[in-house]
Amino acid sequence: MNRLVVCLAVLLLSGNIALSREPKENDSDVNYDESKVPHYDLPPLLVSAEGKAIKTPEEWRNIRRPQILALFGNLIYGRIPEPESPIRTEFEVVKADPKFMGGKATRKDVRIRFSNDKGKAEMLVLVFVPNKVTKPAPAFMKHSFNNTKSRDFDVHSMWPGRLKNGWPLGEFFDRGYAFVAVYQQDLVGHNEVEFLKGIHPLFYKKGQSFPKAREWGVLSAVAWGAMRAMDYLETDDDVDHTRVAIMGHSKMGKATLWTAAQDERFALAISAQSGCAGAALWRRRSGETLDKMVTRFPYWLCRNAWKFVNQEDDLPVDQHMLLACIAPRPVYVHSGVEDTWADGRGEYLSAYHAGEVYRLLGRKGLTSESSPPVGEAIIESDVGYHIRQGGHSIQMYDWQRFLDFADYHLKKKTAE
Repeated sequence: MNRLVVCLAVLLLSGNIALSREPKENDSDVNYDESKVPHYDLPPLLVSAEGKAIKTPEEWRNIRRPQILALFGNLIYGRIPEPESPIRTEFEVVKADPKFMGGKATRKDVRIRFSNDKGKAEMLVLVFVPNKVTKPAPAFMKHSFNNTKSRDFDVHSMWPGRLKNGWPLGEFFDRGYAFVAVYQQDLVGHNEVEFLKGIHPLFYKKGQSFPKAREWGVLSAVAWGAMRAMDYLETDDDVDHTRVAIMGHSKMGKATLWTAAQDERFALAISAQSGCAGAALWRRRSGETLDKMVTRFPYWLCRNAWKFVNQEDDLPVDQHMLLACIAPRPVYVHSGVEDTWADGRGEYLSAYHAGEVYRLLGRKGLTSESSPPVGEAIIESDVGYHIRQGGHSIQMYDWQRFLDFADYHLKKKTAE
Protein backbone atom coordinates (compact mmCIF):
# COMPACT_ATOMS: atom_id res chain seq x y z
CA MET A 1 0.00 0.00 0.00
CA ASN A 2 1.22 3.51 -0.78
CA ARG A 3 2.99 5.04 2.23
CA LEU A 4 1.02 8.28 1.98
CA VAL A 5 -2.24 6.32 2.06
CA VAL A 6 -1.08 4.42 5.14
CA CYS A 7 -0.06 7.66 6.84
CA LEU A 8 -3.44 9.29 6.12
CA ALA A 9 -5.23 6.21 7.37
CA VAL A 10 -3.37 6.45 10.67
CA LEU A 11 -4.30 10.10 10.94
CA LEU A 12 -7.95 9.49 10.13
CA LEU A 13 -8.20 6.67 12.65
CA SER A 14 -6.95 9.08 15.30
CA GLY A 15 -9.88 11.39 14.57
CA ASN A 16 -7.55 14.33 14.11
CA ILE A 17 -5.63 15.26 10.97
CA ALA A 18 -4.54 18.72 12.11
CA LEU A 19 -0.86 19.54 11.80
CA SER A 20 -0.78 22.16 14.54
CA ARG A 21 1.12 21.39 17.74
CA GLU A 22 -1.66 22.92 19.82
CA PRO A 23 -4.38 20.68 21.33
CA LYS A 24 -7.65 20.45 19.42
CA GLU A 25 -11.24 20.52 20.60
CA ASN A 26 -11.64 16.74 20.27
CA ASP A 27 -8.61 16.04 22.44
CA SER A 28 -10.94 15.21 25.31
CA ASP A 29 -8.68 12.36 26.35
CA VAL A 30 -5.70 14.66 27.04
CA ASN A 31 -4.83 14.99 30.71
CA TYR A 32 -3.91 18.36 32.21
CA ASP A 33 -4.77 17.45 35.80
CA GLU A 34 -1.71 16.77 37.96
CA SER A 35 -3.77 14.59 40.29
CA LYS A 36 -4.54 12.27 37.35
CA VAL A 37 -0.94 11.69 36.28
CA PRO A 38 -0.45 7.91 36.58
CA HIS A 39 2.06 6.34 38.91
CA TYR A 40 5.26 5.60 37.06
CA ASP A 41 8.75 4.30 37.69
CA LEU A 42 11.57 5.83 35.67
CA PRO A 43 14.19 3.59 34.08
CA PRO A 44 17.38 3.80 36.14
CA LEU A 45 20.09 6.07 34.83
CA LEU A 46 22.98 4.48 36.66
CA VAL A 47 22.31 0.78 36.11
CA SER A 48 23.61 -0.82 32.92
CA ALA A 49 21.56 -3.01 30.62
CA GLU A 50 23.32 -5.98 32.23
CA GLY A 51 22.24 -4.88 35.72
CA LYS A 52 25.62 -3.46 36.75
CA ALA A 53 25.61 -0.40 39.00
CA ILE A 54 27.36 2.55 37.36
CA LYS A 55 29.56 4.16 40.02
CA THR A 56 32.26 6.12 38.22
CA PRO A 57 32.42 8.74 35.47
CA GLU A 58 34.38 6.25 33.36
CA GLU A 59 31.64 3.63 33.65
CA TRP A 60 29.04 6.22 32.68
CA ARG A 61 31.10 7.33 29.73
CA ASN A 62 32.09 3.92 28.42
CA ILE A 63 29.13 1.71 29.38
CA ARG A 64 25.85 3.38 30.26
CA ARG A 65 25.85 6.49 28.09
CA PRO A 66 26.49 4.55 24.84
CA GLN A 67 23.70 2.14 25.78
CA ILE A 68 21.22 4.97 26.33
CA LEU A 69 22.14 6.75 23.11
CA ALA A 70 21.71 3.49 21.18
CA LEU A 71 18.24 3.02 22.67
CA PHE A 72 17.19 6.54 21.71
CA GLY A 73 18.60 6.02 18.25
CA ASN A 74 16.93 2.67 17.64
CA LEU A 75 13.60 3.26 19.38
CA ILE A 76 12.81 6.99 19.43
CA TYR A 77 14.52 9.30 16.94
CA GLY A 78 16.03 6.83 14.50
CA ARG A 79 19.61 5.99 13.65
CA ILE A 80 21.47 7.66 10.81
CA PRO A 81 22.51 4.81 8.49
CA GLU A 82 25.86 4.52 6.81
CA PRO A 83 25.54 5.65 3.18
CA GLU A 84 26.57 3.20 0.47
CA SER A 85 28.30 6.04 -1.37
CA PRO A 86 30.47 8.51 0.61
CA ILE A 87 28.93 11.95 1.16
CA ARG A 88 30.93 14.85 -0.27
CA THR A 89 30.48 18.13 1.64
CA GLU A 90 31.31 21.59 0.32
CA PHE A 91 31.15 24.95 2.11
CA GLU A 92 30.71 28.24 0.27
CA VAL A 93 30.25 31.73 1.71
CA VAL A 94 27.96 33.03 -1.01
CA LYS A 95 27.50 36.49 0.49
CA ALA A 96 28.96 38.60 3.31
CA ASP A 97 27.56 41.89 4.63
CA PRO A 98 29.89 43.64 7.13
CA LYS A 99 27.32 46.43 7.70
CA PHE A 100 24.52 44.27 9.04
CA MET A 101 22.31 45.92 11.68
CA GLY A 102 23.93 49.30 11.21
CA GLY A 103 27.45 47.87 11.34
CA LYS A 104 26.98 45.90 14.57
CA ALA A 105 27.70 42.61 12.85
CA THR A 106 28.77 40.83 9.70
CA ARG A 107 26.22 38.53 8.13
CA LYS A 108 27.48 35.53 6.16
CA ASP A 109 25.23 33.40 3.97
CA VAL A 110 26.88 29.97 3.88
CA ARG A 111 25.78 27.28 1.45
CA ILE A 112 26.56 23.70 2.46
CA ARG A 113 26.25 21.17 -0.35
CA PHE A 114 26.04 17.40 0.02
CA SER A 115 26.41 14.97 -2.86
CA ASN A 116 27.17 11.36 -3.71
CA ASP A 117 26.20 8.82 -6.32
CA LYS A 118 22.63 8.84 -5.01
CA GLY A 119 21.93 12.54 -5.44
CA LYS A 120 22.37 16.04 -4.04
CA ALA A 121 21.06 18.19 -1.19
CA GLU A 122 22.00 21.54 0.27
CA MET A 123 21.29 23.88 3.15
CA LEU A 124 21.74 27.63 3.66
CA VAL A 125 23.15 28.56 7.05
CA LEU A 126 23.24 32.16 8.25
CA VAL A 127 26.13 33.27 10.47
CA PHE A 128 26.02 36.66 12.22
CA VAL A 129 29.26 37.76 13.89
CA PRO A 130 29.51 40.92 16.04
CA ASN A 131 32.09 43.30 14.64
CA LYS A 132 33.34 44.90 17.84
CA VAL A 133 34.49 41.84 19.76
CA THR A 134 37.71 39.90 19.95
CA LYS A 135 37.52 36.97 17.55
CA PRO A 136 36.74 34.16 17.67
CA ALA A 137 33.40 34.85 19.36
CA PRO A 138 31.23 32.36 21.26
CA ALA A 139 27.98 31.65 19.48
CA PHE A 140 24.38 30.52 19.68
CA MET A 141 23.10 28.18 16.99
CA LYS A 142 19.33 28.04 16.60
CA HIS A 143 17.25 25.37 14.93
CA SER A 144 15.01 27.73 12.97
CA PHE A 145 11.39 27.57 11.85
CA ASN A 146 12.15 30.56 9.62
CA ASN A 147 13.51 29.91 6.14
CA THR A 148 17.06 31.25 5.92
CA LYS A 149 16.36 32.25 2.30
CA SER A 150 13.48 34.52 3.37
CA ARG A 151 13.31 38.17 4.41
CA ASP A 152 12.63 37.03 7.99
CA PHE A 153 16.32 37.57 8.68
CA ASP A 154 16.36 41.20 7.59
CA VAL A 155 16.55 43.86 10.31
CA HIS A 156 13.17 44.96 11.61
CA SER A 157 12.30 48.46 10.40
CA MET A 158 10.72 49.55 13.72
CA TRP A 159 13.04 47.73 16.13
CA PRO A 160 16.61 48.02 14.79
CA GLY A 161 17.99 45.50 17.31
CA ARG A 162 15.66 42.75 16.11
CA LEU A 163 15.13 40.71 13.00
CA LYS A 164 11.81 40.69 11.21
CA ASN A 165 11.14 37.30 12.80
CA GLY A 166 11.45 38.92 16.24
CA TRP A 167 14.80 37.48 17.29
CA PRO A 168 16.67 40.12 19.39
CA LEU A 169 20.07 39.61 17.78
CA GLY A 170 21.21 43.06 18.94
CA GLU A 171 21.16 41.71 22.52
CA PHE A 172 23.42 38.85 21.48
CA PHE A 173 25.85 41.15 19.67
CA ASP A 174 25.97 43.49 22.67
CA ARG A 175 26.94 40.57 24.90
CA GLY A 176 29.60 39.42 22.44
CA TYR A 177 27.87 36.42 20.87
CA ALA A 178 27.69 35.37 17.26
CA PHE A 179 24.43 33.82 16.09
CA VAL A 180 23.85 30.97 13.63
CA ALA A 181 20.52 30.00 12.04
CA VAL A 182 19.86 26.54 10.57
CA TYR A 183 16.54 26.07 8.78
CA GLN A 184 14.60 22.97 9.77
CA GLN A 185 13.24 22.24 6.27
CA ASP A 186 16.42 22.54 4.22
CA LEU A 187 17.03 18.79 4.35
CA VAL A 188 13.62 17.33 5.23
CA GLY A 189 9.98 18.47 5.13
CA HIS A 190 8.27 19.67 8.31
CA ASN A 191 5.83 16.75 8.26
CA GLU A 192 7.54 14.54 5.71
CA VAL A 193 5.71 11.33 4.83
CA GLU A 194 7.54 10.09 1.72
CA PHE A 195 11.28 10.84 2.17
CA LEU A 196 11.94 10.85 -1.57
CA LYS A 197 13.67 14.24 -1.58
CA GLY A 198 16.14 16.03 0.68
CA ILE A 199 18.93 14.25 2.52
CA HIS A 200 17.44 10.77 3.06
CA PRO A 201 17.87 9.41 -0.49
CA LEU A 202 21.62 10.00 -0.29
CA PHE A 203 21.72 7.38 2.48
CA TYR A 204 19.49 4.73 0.92
CA LYS A 205 20.85 1.29 0.11
CA LYS A 206 20.28 -0.22 -3.34
CA GLY A 207 16.56 -0.67 -3.86
CA GLN A 208 15.59 1.28 -0.75
CA SER A 209 13.05 4.11 -0.99
CA PHE A 210 11.97 4.70 2.62
CA PRO A 211 13.70 4.69 6.03
CA LYS A 212 13.66 1.41 7.91
CA ALA A 213 11.79 1.22 11.20
CA ARG A 214 14.93 2.00 13.21
CA GLU A 215 16.25 4.67 10.81
CA TRP A 216 16.07 8.43 11.08
CA GLY A 217 12.88 10.40 10.98
CA VAL A 218 12.41 14.14 10.68
CA LEU A 219 13.94 15.17 14.02
CA SER A 220 17.09 13.16 13.43
CA ALA A 221 17.51 14.79 10.02
CA VAL A 222 17.11 18.24 11.57
CA ALA A 223 19.74 17.35 14.18
CA TRP A 224 22.10 16.07 11.47
CA GLY A 225 21.82 19.42 9.69
CA ALA A 226 22.95 21.29 12.81
CA MET A 227 25.93 18.98 13.11
CA ARG A 228 26.92 19.82 9.56
CA ALA A 229 26.61 23.51 10.37
CA MET A 230 29.02 22.84 13.24
CA ASP A 231 31.39 21.26 10.71
CA TYR A 232 31.39 24.59 8.91
CA LEU A 233 31.95 26.58 12.13
CA GLU A 234 35.10 24.58 12.73
CA THR A 235 36.46 26.24 9.58
CA ASP A 236 35.33 29.79 10.42
CA ASP A 237 37.98 31.76 12.31
CA ASP A 238 35.41 34.34 13.46
CA VAL A 239 33.49 31.84 15.60
CA ASP A 240 34.78 29.88 18.59
CA HIS A 241 33.41 26.44 17.75
CA THR A 242 34.33 25.20 21.25
CA ARG A 243 31.81 27.64 22.76
CA VAL A 244 28.62 27.11 20.78
CA ALA A 245 25.23 26.85 22.46
CA ILE A 246 22.60 24.92 20.50
CA MET A 247 18.99 25.99 21.06
CA GLY A 248 15.47 25.53 19.76
CA HIS A 249 11.82 26.04 20.62
CA SER A 250 8.93 23.53 20.50
CA LYS A 251 9.68 20.95 17.77
CA MET A 252 13.12 22.53 17.48
CA GLY A 253 13.60 22.16 21.24
CA LYS A 254 13.13 18.43 20.75
CA ALA A 255 15.71 18.46 17.96
CA THR A 256 18.07 20.52 20.15
CA LEU A 257 18.27 17.92 22.89
CA TRP A 258 18.87 15.10 20.42
CA THR A 259 21.51 17.19 18.63
CA ALA A 260 23.42 17.99 21.82
CA ALA A 261 23.20 14.45 23.18
CA GLN A 262 24.81 13.03 20.03
CA ASP A 263 27.35 15.73 19.22
CA GLU A 264 29.63 16.68 22.08
CA ARG A 265 31.10 19.57 20.14
CA PHE A 266 28.15 21.67 21.30
CA ALA A 267 29.16 23.26 24.59
CA LEU A 268 25.69 23.97 25.93
CA ALA A 269 22.05 23.19 25.08
CA ILE A 270 18.85 25.22 25.56
CA SER A 271 15.50 23.56 25.08
CA ALA A 272 12.49 25.90 25.09
CA GLN A 273 9.03 24.39 25.67
CA SER A 274 10.00 21.15 23.92
CA GLY A 275 7.42 18.93 25.62
CA CYS A 276 6.73 15.44 24.29
CA ALA A 277 9.87 13.83 22.76
CA GLY A 278 11.74 16.83 24.15
CA ALA A 279 12.30 17.47 27.84
CA ALA A 280 8.95 16.18 29.19
CA LEU A 281 8.78 12.69 30.67
CA TRP A 282 6.91 10.15 28.52
CA ARG A 283 5.50 8.27 31.46
CA ARG A 284 3.53 11.20 32.87
CA ARG A 285 1.20 11.19 29.83
CA SER A 286 0.33 14.80 30.56
CA GLY A 287 -0.47 17.17 27.70
CA GLU A 288 0.84 15.85 24.39
CA THR A 289 1.53 12.12 24.39
CA LEU A 290 3.27 9.74 22.02
CA ASP A 291 -0.14 8.79 20.64
CA LYS A 292 -0.94 12.41 19.80
CA MET A 293 2.47 12.99 18.28
CA VAL A 294 2.58 10.03 15.92
CA THR A 295 -0.99 10.62 14.69
CA ARG A 296 -0.24 14.26 13.86
CA PHE A 297 3.40 13.90 12.86
CA PRO A 298 3.94 10.21 12.08
CA TYR A 299 7.58 10.41 11.04
CA TRP A 300 9.06 13.01 13.35
CA LEU A 301 10.32 9.96 15.24
CA CYS A 302 11.35 6.62 13.78
CA ARG A 303 8.67 4.00 13.14
CA ASN A 304 9.86 1.88 16.06
CA ALA A 305 8.49 4.56 18.38
CA TRP A 306 4.95 3.70 17.24
CA LYS A 307 5.24 0.39 19.10
CA PHE A 308 5.10 2.26 22.41
CA VAL A 309 1.89 4.22 21.82
CA ASN A 310 -0.11 3.92 25.05
CA GLN A 311 2.68 1.63 26.27
CA GLU A 312 5.13 4.29 27.49
CA ASP A 313 5.95 2.28 30.61
CA ASP A 314 7.52 -0.35 28.34
CA LEU A 315 10.06 2.13 27.00
CA PRO A 316 13.56 1.28 28.29
CA VAL A 317 14.30 5.03 28.35
CA ASP A 318 12.65 8.27 29.37
CA GLN A 319 13.62 11.83 28.56
CA HIS A 320 15.62 12.52 31.73
CA MET A 321 18.08 10.04 30.24
CA LEU A 322 18.41 12.11 27.08
CA LEU A 323 19.23 15.22 29.11
CA ALA A 324 21.71 13.17 31.14
CA CYS A 325 23.55 12.22 27.93
CA ILE A 326 24.39 15.92 27.49
CA ALA A 327 26.31 15.91 30.78
CA PRO A 328 28.72 17.27 31.85
CA ARG A 329 27.88 20.07 29.41
CA PRO A 330 25.27 22.53 30.71
CA VAL A 331 21.63 22.18 29.69
CA TYR A 332 18.78 24.66 30.20
CA VAL A 333 15.05 23.90 30.05
CA HIS A 334 12.33 26.52 29.66
CA SER A 335 8.58 26.08 30.30
CA GLY A 336 5.45 28.26 30.23
CA VAL A 337 2.59 28.17 32.75
CA GLU A 338 -0.09 28.20 30.05
CA ASP A 339 1.78 25.81 27.76
CA THR A 340 0.12 22.78 29.33
CA TRP A 341 0.43 20.82 26.05
CA ALA A 342 4.21 20.71 26.68
CA ASP A 343 3.80 19.60 30.33
CA GLY A 344 6.02 22.10 32.13
CA ARG A 345 6.03 19.99 35.28
CA GLY A 346 7.25 16.99 33.29
CA GLU A 347 9.94 19.12 31.68
CA TYR A 348 11.20 20.21 35.10
CA LEU A 349 11.17 16.68 36.53
CA SER A 350 13.15 15.41 33.56
CA ALA A 351 15.79 18.07 34.20
CA TYR A 352 15.74 17.30 37.92
CA HIS A 353 16.25 13.55 37.48
CA ALA A 354 19.05 14.09 34.95
CA GLY A 355 20.98 15.68 37.82
CA GLU A 356 21.91 12.22 39.08
CA VAL A 357 24.44 11.95 36.26
CA TYR A 358 25.60 15.55 36.54
CA ARG A 359 26.43 14.96 40.20
CA LEU A 360 28.29 11.74 39.34
CA LEU A 361 30.42 13.80 36.96
CA GLY A 362 31.13 16.43 39.60
CA ARG A 363 28.66 18.99 38.23
CA LYS A 364 25.65 20.73 39.75
CA GLY A 365 22.12 19.53 39.04
CA LEU A 366 18.77 20.83 40.24
CA THR A 367 18.53 20.44 44.01
CA SER A 368 14.77 20.25 44.62
CA GLU A 369 12.08 18.02 43.16
CA SER A 370 9.69 20.95 43.52
CA SER A 371 9.46 23.25 40.53
CA PRO A 372 10.79 26.78 41.18
CA PRO A 373 8.42 29.75 41.54
CA VAL A 374 7.11 31.21 38.30
CA GLY A 375 9.56 33.77 36.94
CA GLU A 376 12.51 32.56 39.04
CA ALA A 377 15.35 31.32 36.85
CA ILE A 378 17.95 28.78 37.98
CA ILE A 379 21.13 30.00 36.29
CA GLU A 380 24.11 29.06 38.46
CA SER A 381 23.78 25.35 37.90
CA ASP A 382 24.85 22.95 35.17
CA VAL A 383 21.17 22.10 34.79
CA GLY A 384 19.19 25.34 34.50
CA TYR A 385 15.46 26.00 34.36
CA HIS A 386 12.71 28.58 34.42
CA ILE A 387 8.98 28.69 33.98
CA ARG A 388 7.26 32.00 33.25
CA GLN A 389 3.72 33.21 32.86
CA GLY A 390 2.29 32.90 29.38
CA GLY A 391 2.02 30.37 26.63
CA HIS A 392 3.97 28.76 23.85
CA SER A 393 6.54 31.29 22.65
CA ILE A 394 9.96 32.75 23.37
CA GLN A 395 9.59 36.12 25.09
CA MET A 396 12.29 38.70 25.82
CA TYR A 397 12.48 37.41 29.40
CA ASP A 398 13.37 33.97 28.02
CA TRP A 399 16.02 35.27 25.61
CA GLN A 400 17.67 37.18 28.45
CA ARG A 401 17.75 34.13 30.71
CA PHE A 402 19.29 32.06 27.93
CA LEU A 403 21.99 34.71 27.58
CA ASP A 404 22.52 34.80 31.35
CA PHE A 405 22.99 31.02 31.40
CA ALA A 406 25.46 31.18 28.53
CA ASP A 407 27.32 34.07 30.18
CA TYR A 408 27.66 32.06 33.38
CA HIS A 409 29.03 28.97 31.66
CA LEU A 410 30.72 29.99 28.41
CA LYS A 411 32.30 33.23 29.57
CA LYS A 412 33.28 32.00 32.99
CA LYS A 413 35.48 29.33 31.41
CA THR A 414 37.47 31.84 29.40
CA ALA A 415 38.01 34.01 32.47
CA GLU A 416 39.39 31.16 34.59
